[in-house]
Amino acid sequence: MKFSKQVLVTGGAGFIGSYLCEKLLEIGNSVICVDNFFTGNRSNITHLLGNPKFEVIRHDVTRPLYIDVDEIYNLACPASPIHYQFDSVQTTKTSVIGAINMLGLAKRVKAKILQASTSEVYGDPDVHPQTEAYWGNVNPIGPRSCYDEGKRCAETLFFDYWRQYDLRIKVVRIFNTYGPRMHPNDGRVVSNFVMQALRGQPITINGDGRQTRAFCFVDDLVDGLIRMMGSDDTVTGPINIGNPGEFTMLELAELVVALTGSGSKIDFRPLPTDDPRQRKPDITQAERVLGWRPTIPLRDGLAKTIAYFEDLLVTDPSVGTTLR
Repeated sequence: MKFSKQVLVTGGAGFIGSYLCEKLLEIGNSVICVDNFFTGNRSNITHLLGNPKFEVIRHDVTRPLYIDVDEIYNLACPASPIHYQFDSVQTTKTSVIGAINMLGLAKRVKAKILQASTSEVYGDPDVHPQTEAYWGNVNPIGPRSCYDEGKRCAETLFFDYWRQYDLRIKVVRIFNTYGPRMHPNDGRVVSNFVMQALRGQPITINGDGRQTRAFCFVDDLVDGLIRMMGSDDTVTGPINIGNPGEFTMLELAELVVALTGSGSKIDFRPLPTDDPRQRKPDITQAERVLGWRPTIPLRDGLAKTIAYFEDLLVTDPSVGTTLR
């Protein structure tokens, strides 16, 4: 008989967290979703509320949590520049104090714990593509530092708990992820471009459009997270999880315009402070250790994401015009 685990997902009502909760339930686990609903949305998990194995707790991870679980996925933290810069001090607290509290919980109940880190730990990289051995090029005092350095410190804490307390840890570095349930006004490039195209507005590109990103569809990412949690306890990471397909911002904009049939034109804007010039994961470790590789092409994933935003706009044409 397969053992059903009690799994805690912090940030479980968020974009990625909601898909993770959904998949964990699908494969037979009991799931406790913890969220303070700053960027998480109840609509992301409404369809799960009738499942007797699903529980929701409104809680901020900057405060201790006392609960008995087998595994913890620590996803709690605003992940888009608009949201994490809205209250940068709280963002740092969420990354650092939140990690301390979740690590303390894992230590008390002897749970395995996974940290959702980020490609932002690489900063504006001098190494391309980025391997896990690269230490990064991060500005510690810039406007993005609350997120970049908060996540870097969280990684430090995870590995110190591993060394000092023999805690079973997993650290993944998530690269740009997209898909349905993204916040329509989160400031990320995919949601920005899609919403602008659907409204017939100019597509705003920062800089000259030659900077690159790699885009992973959310289903592929969640598969990588679950594979990482299920890997041998000797596998701690960090391991990059992302799609190595690399696109310029101009290429992405042109694809979004083509898929939406929009008449939107390109509007070039100044490049924000510390915006990375290039970003592409080396996923050699994920392939070798986890047997993981993304399977959903950008064109297919964008089509699903566009359909989601189209439905949102039909329901509420003003959606995405405010932060929340």
